[in-house]
Amino acid sequence: MLKPFNSKLVLVAVASALLVACKSTPMADKPAAVEDKSPVATKPADSAPAADTSGVKEVVVDSNANNTGNNPLKDPNNILSKRNIYFDFDSDAIKAEFRPLIEAHAKYLLANGNAKVVLQGNTDERGTREYNLSLGQRRSVAVKKSLNLLGVQDKQIETVSYGEEKATQNCADENCFQPNRRVDIVYEGE
Repeated sequence: MLKPFNSKLVLVAVASALLVACKSTPMADKPAAVEDKSPVATKPADSAPAADTSGVKEVVVDSNANNTGNNPLKDPNNILSKRNIYFDFDSDAIKAEFRPLIEAHAKYLLANGNAKVVLQGNTDERGTREYNLSLGQRRSVAVKKSLNLLGVQDKQIETVSYGEEKATQNCADENCFQPNRRVDIVYEGE
């Protein structure tokens, strides 16, 4: 028969062995797999080919761009000039309609390793100051995670929350509140 001291030692050894066996190993430098689960429209066999709406196919990215006019970030005809991602009320979920915009900015950041971006989270004026700061941060982090999944490194992204600080004053209806629920994409040096 085991002495009480020895039985405790055996229990500790068994528990330690179980913990070691359950230990996970980190995934070193392996990008996360992203599966596209967006709905796919089917077409009748005798119809004309449908337009491809699966996302961004081509983004003009000029790594030698400067402020003299050929900067895709300032070209109003380029998707990169769009810098706002809008959210639903009290939500940090990114809408599917903004996926091509995020993909375009990710492609630009990947092609320009020295480019840095600040993701500024904003909310409407409803809610407490503390809650709105938290929600703004969650929104900016949601966009950051999307960029990370597309391969953009953390060193190129900064997140900040302004909460309701940049909200339109004296809102009376939903049309006034909606533009305040956003993340602004601001490139360093602009």
